[in-house]
Amino acid sequence: MNVFSKNEKFILAAIFFILFTAVFGTRTFRLYHSNAIVSEIPAELLLYERTNLEELAEKLDSLNIDINHEEMRWAGNTLGWRFFRPGRYVIDGSYSYSVILPNLARGIQDPGRVMILPGTDIGRFSRSLSNQLRADSTAFHQIFSDSSDIALEFGLTGEELFSRMLPDSYDMYWTSSPENTVRRLYREFQRLVAQRYESEIEEHFLDLDEIIILASIVEMEARVNDEKPRISGLYINRLNSNMRLQADPTVIYALGERRRLLFEDYQVDHPYNTYQISGLPPGPITNPSLSSIRAVLFPEEHEYLFMVATPEGSHHFSRTFQEHREASEEWRRWIREQYRIRDMREAEEMREREENQ
Repeated sequence: MNVFSKNEKFILAAIFFILFTAVFGTRTFRLYHSNAIVSEIPAELLLYERTNLEELAEKLDSLNIDINHEEMRWAGNTLGWRFFRPGRYVIDGSYSYSVILPNLARGIQDPGRVMILPGTDIGRFSRSLSNQLRADSTAFHQIFSDSSDIALEFGLTGEELFSRMLPDSYDMYWTSSPENTVRRLYREFQRLVAQRYESEIEEHFLDLDEIIILASIVEMEARVNDEKPRISGLYINRLNSNMRLQADPTVIYALGERRRLLFEDYQVDHPYNTYQISGLPPGPITNPSLSSIRAVLFPEEHEYLFMVATPEGSHHFSRTFQEHREASEEWRRWIREQYRIRDMREAEEMREREENQ
């Protein structure tokens, strides 16, 4: 016995189709509509470890990103994206679940700008990178030991490898390992220095290692970029005249602390103290910038042999020792005046505190 007529069967089928289409359309819209996750301003999502849906929802919520927790959990389970990889992700604008969840699950990160500063040391360099990347500073520090695999691979000492960490800003992934980061920076040095200036290096009277050593001294000596070629030329004049470099930055490096040097500091017995040794020190004292390296490759030609700091932060250059003595005396007078002003200010502040007691 046929319960339903043909017309009734047709109507039932049409109703079922409409209901199925409505349900399917609603589900599809919820999964694919572009306003599922919204951030009105750029937000940086950092996932330090493998993260599940609930944890992801909490992190997004903490960044003031507009989400529906229950709907996102449903979408993740429906699409099969339940766990998400460590990384740095920039959430900026509106996204559908079908776009953002797979990206997070596959670890498709957004690169960030990593700054490498000149004139630093291994400790500060390591701490700076650990603050910019998901890496431990100790791991970076160990790479710059003489026995590290990367230093041995490149045939360099730890200090020589560090001196090739070319200062600049680089696009890197937050989860880049210390090893990959150092290799990337070393490749940039090779490309921008060793390869670009290959002919200039071959024609120079210093080899590449010595060029980097001298550039590291220029980096620490120069406060004004425009002076770097002149300072480089002065040091080269001293080398060609068999004079000692007498570079204050090498004394500071030998002491292991940055401060105003005292007379006895220049007497310290250390292989990097260029007041006590002849020629270049045995290694670089920092990671020089490209401008300092270029200053050594293309030094200013002049007859200067002496220089002394000026109150403006630049240098006064002299050809003779007598000229240098006169300029040095002017510098010392200025220093004494600064101390006098400081002492007067401190005395005045002390009097004011005593009067107010």
